[in-house]
Amino acid sequence: MSETLTSMIRRLRGRAMGIAVAGTTLALAAPIPATAATGQARATSADPVSVMTYTAKERQEALSYWTPARMKAVGKSVDLGPTGPKAKPWQGTALKTVGRLFFVNANGADTWCTASAVKSANRSAVMTAAHCVRRGSSPGNTNMSMVFVPGYNKGTKPHGAFTVRTAVTPRSWETDSTDDISALVVDTDKNGRKLTDVVGGQDIAFNRPVGGTISSFGYSATRPQLGEELLHCVGTAKKQDGLQAIPCDMSGGSSGGPWLADFNTTTGNGVLVSVNSSLDSLTPTEMQGEVLGATARKVYDRAQHG
Repeated sequence: MSETLTSMIRRLRGRAMGIAVAGTTLALAAPIPATAATGQARATSADPVSVMTYTAKERQEALSYWTPARMKAVGKSVDLGPTGPKAKPWQGTALKTVGRLFFVNANGADTWCTASAVKSANRSAVMTAAHCVRRGSSPGNTNMSMVFVPGYNKGTKPHGAFTVRTAVTPRSWETDSTDDISALVVDTDKNGRKLTDVVGGQDIAFNRPVGGTISSFGYSATRPQLGEELLHCVGTAKKQDGLQAIPCDMSGGSSGGPWLADFNTTTGNGVLVSVNSSLDSLTPTEMQGEVLGATARKVYDRAQHG
């Protein structure tokens, strides 16, 4: 993926930049006119979530595609500048639940986000950002060859790789670029083990009041890490324009990384209350995430029973 830098998607709410690493420039997509989505509003009320599934053949091809060499190469081709002062390399207990989510984007470019395993009925659910799965307000532009590597660190896959078989996003993201949250369902590993049987899972909370100390994690494409090491920010969450925000300067590649409340640095466990969604600027000082409410709960429930 030698051509990759980043693609910052401007969210239709006009406040922030999406932070998936993709494409060839720091491009900002033009807002979609409000009339473009009105014809799809009825579908939203019929089913509030959108589900994509990948065939067995596609999933096997994804595993074959994402070789260790390709995973290393995708980071080496990206440089979003120096890691900022708020983002620190994580040096505590290894976070088995957090990993890199590799995929091929709608433009055909190799890229990645961050994702995390959560407790679920099927023991196979992963939370990330919706813009790591598909472009907002553009139903046909979806990502392919998705593979989750929990605990990824400097080219190693200490807990194996898990292909994504189902990706669930809010219908509102597909049509209106709102509710930037996604739940994935992954296959078993090569030994037939389910994800959370291997790495455990974070708790997840919905309708939790915004506030308190949040630890955010991500594989930012800033140097010297360039996506090869896990970074984290710690700060107090505040309400902001229908979202929540914390002080953080991680950049592209950290999208979808978990916001963990009640985080225990010894066990590496906490409660997922959001994911990295957007930045305040191209030289960020603040990270924004959704407040997980009824829509997020429906997305998670569809995945955990899928």
